[in-house]
Amino acid sequence: MSQILPVLHILSKVLMIYAAAFLLPLAISLGVGDGAHLAFDEAIAATFLSGALLWLVSRRGKRELQTRDGFLLVVLIWVIMPLYSTLPLLAHIPDLSFTDAYFEAVSGLTATGATVLSGLDALPPSINVWRTQMHWIGGMGVIVLVVAVLPLLGVGGRQLFKAETPTPMKDSKLTPRMAETAKGLWVVYALFTAACIVALWAGGMGWLDALVHAFSVMGLGGMSSHDASLGYFDSLTLEIIVMVFALIAAISFSTHFMAFRTRSLAAYRVDSEIRWLFGVLGVSILGLTGFLLYKGFYLDFPEALRYASFNTISVATTLGFSTTDFNVWPYFAPLWMLFLSSFVASSGSTGGGIKMLRAMLLYKQVYRELIKLTHPSAEVHTKLGHQAVPNKIIYAVLAFLFIYVASIVVLSFILSASGLDVFTAFTAVVAMVNNTGPGLGQVGPASTYAILNDFQTWVCSFAMLLGRLEFFTLLVVLTPVFWRK
Repeated sequence: MSQILPVLHILSKVLMIYAAAFLLPLAISLGVGDGAHLAFDEAIAATFLSGALLWLVSRRGKRELQTRDGFLLVVLIWVIMPLYSTLPLLAHIPDLSFTDAYFEAVSGLTATGATVLSGLDALPPSINVWRTQMHWIGGMGVIVLVVAVLPLLGVGGRQLFKAETPTPMKDSKLTPRMAETAKGLWVVYALFTAACIVALWAGGMGWLDALVHAFSVMGLGGMSSHDASLGYFDSLTLEIIVMVFALIAAISFSTHFMAFRTRSLAAYRVDSEIRWLFGVLGVSILGLTGFLLYKGFYLDFPEALRYASFNTISVATTLGFSTTDFNVWPYFAPLWMLFLSSFVASSGSTGGGIKMLRAMLLYKQVYRELIKLTHPSAEVHTKLGHQAVPNKIIYAVLAFLFIYVASIVVLSFILSASGLDVFTAFTAVVAMVNNTGPGLGQVGPASTYAILNDFQTWVCSFAMLLGRLEFFTLLVVLTPVFWRK
């Protein structure tokens, strides 16, 4: 117990700080008089008092965190935070079970966007704000937010930052101090969010809808205040605005930070992920537009391009909004979109999947092996830009790909064995692991995950956490060796 007291000590402070997250929806509830303010009052009290009690119990365990402590703290935060996030939902949504509320909260904080709720248009505005505010918090990462205030907490932040962002380039620094890095990322994130709110309002949304959807877009979450998602507005202007900001959110915020810091676009020019991101999306959009026209699903090019563009960008970046029920398209189109969600978002973005950086490395490694087969004596290196990538990075990426595929296969079998048809089970797992939101079959964009039973819902909640923490962060805590002294 003494070994985890330092972790619990920091967790207690995180909980007390997290209580402040309920203040915005509380203020909105009081401002618009939607009657949900008591739910947020109770959530603030329960979260803060739990943190304070845990602080009293663990205050003697304060010390600098080790790497293993960082992994445990990250997992505990992502498992426990949804528990408190359910409180406003349970208090104000009739007949909502704890299982469904936890799923909704995990979906919110992992920026997945899957929902078990219907009748969103009738929910109190503050509840919808809270659902998407969780996207905004979780999109950049709760731990990065914690790192930003670590001087207040009195601990070093590198262990947390590395555990939260286990990408191949996770050790690179943007500023000399980790707290400054996190603050810089959040400032850029907040500025883009403010710009998105203003753009959506100028495009025709009311202020509350603009706030809700901006939180979703910048977190690449996908929850909406309307059952019809963005299709409710039927506005080409709003769709273009959402596509632009979704693409911004799918680019590494490290790149955005460097561009802001240097006041130059050079950072975007040297980021090879951006070229691949736009190249893959451009080819896919044109291909799917032609495919839908060929199949006769749309009769004119502008209409096909409009729906193919928005829904492809939305799914591929793991945003998850929809403007039409693409579940009824010829299956190749939505399956390709779901495949894109596996890798299109850049590392360091708010998107899910294996990230474009890993996909690039895998492609380059395959090409390297093909060259070695034809020229066995050649010295061929896998490069990113002009730098050779060390073999240990390649091995880590290959291991990540294996656990990614294995997790999808195993979880799909589990859902299938529990009664779901294979197609729904597979696409639901892919959507959960990639933090995309809508799947296909029974969990398509026109339906919800309410069709799942409790066991299936918990499996999907686990899959969302697994994908958000990029597999190893969660799995390492579940191994016996982690707990040995």
